[in-house]
Amino acid sequence: MPVLCPGHPQLPSQRGIITYRLSANRLNPLAGTAHAAVFNTFRRCAGQVWYVVPPFVVAYLTMKWAEERNDMLNSKAGRALYGDEGEGG
Repeated sequence: MPVLCPGHPQLPSQRGIITYRLSANRLNPLAGTAHAAVFNTFRRCAGQVWYVVPPFVVAYLTMKWAEERNDMLNSKAGRALYGDEGEGG
């Protein structure tokens, strides 16, 4: 390193010295990854709710209706009400 002398108030410019610097994302490439993953996952799942839930609700209600109807048709009251004209006969 050059030394300041009383007759030279400024340092002479240095030549031939190469310096390297790393950007912030190279120093800590996983900074904020866990935090971003949680909120990004929540955002993406919340966006898919309207595509996934309604078919499951319809399927659940259809199965519930079908089971109740099957129980009714196979009961004593159902056979008396519908007789042999029941479904699947």
